[in-house]
Amino acid sequence: MNKTQLKVYFSLFGDDFPMNEVTRRLEITPTNSYKKGDLTSANSSIRRKETSWDYGTDYQNSLDVNEQLQQVMNQLRDKCYVINELQAEFGLASKIYIVIRMVNGQAPALYLEKDILTFASNIGAEIEVDLV
Repeated sequence: MNKTQLKVYFSLFGDDFPMNEVTRRLEITPTNSYKKGDLTSANSSIRRKETSWDYGTDYQNSLDVNEQLQQVMNQLRDKCYVINELQAEFGLASKIYIVIRMVNGQAPALYLEKDILTFASNIGAEIEVDLV
């Protein structure tokens, strides 16, 4: 890895809920998921404290976070009603994660376009930025 990379994903998470139902109703296959009580990794004894259904990109070389955000939003933007139903029915929360692997001081453009802010607001999602 010698270029800055970005990863973006949307997460629905909560105590315990039927992930297959979330997948069915959103009509999207998650890119990652785990259940409460699962081990965090094969080499760990730490267990997950919640269940999570995630959809997003893998790491991509990029210097503009909106490229990855739009890839995720293209699948989710018309599903606010369903997401809100799922959150209410199963007591879920939602978050948009932006993960940045910065290399040689190459910082990506980090601004959020209006449609991303509107989507997050419509479903009550937080936005988290992690530098790794």
